[in-house]
Amino acid sequence: MMLLPRAARFALLAVLDVALHARARPVSSKELAARHDFPPRRLEGLLQALVRAGILRSLRGPSGGYELARERRRLTAAEIVRVALRAESDDEEVCARRSDASLEAALTPVLEQIEACVFERLERISLDDLHASAVARGFGERQDAGGDFDI
Repeated sequence: MMLLPRAARFALLAVLDVALHARARPVSSKELAARHDFPPRRLEGLLQALVRAGILRSLRGPSGGYELARERRRLTAAEIVRVALRAESDDEEVCARRSDASLEAALTPVLEQIEACVFERLERISLDDLHASAVARGFGERQDAGGDFDI
């Protein structure tokens, strides 16, 4: 069972991919979509939300794409997930009718506690941690590639 919704996992994967592959040139949304079998239309909205949040930077032009807007160590998994969840909730229609408001009132505090625990843990995971884990598993750039941020 996956606790995080698909949009949150997409966002984490997309930002990690950019961290791994945007050293020489920005990563295009087409590359991301192809590499991870993302739906391109949904991915583009998510990438734009990450740009608006200051996580990614968008570069235009024929060799444009996305790169990190900040150092890996300054980005947390919680920040990325929150952006994805906001973007997802903006896309969904909220159902006005509730089947049993009193039952939901009983469940809501428990779910809020669970969510708080999850975000507390996600705050302690940096993009640098995720990047190191991916590189250790043989993904992306070589271990001896220097630096993590270009100005």
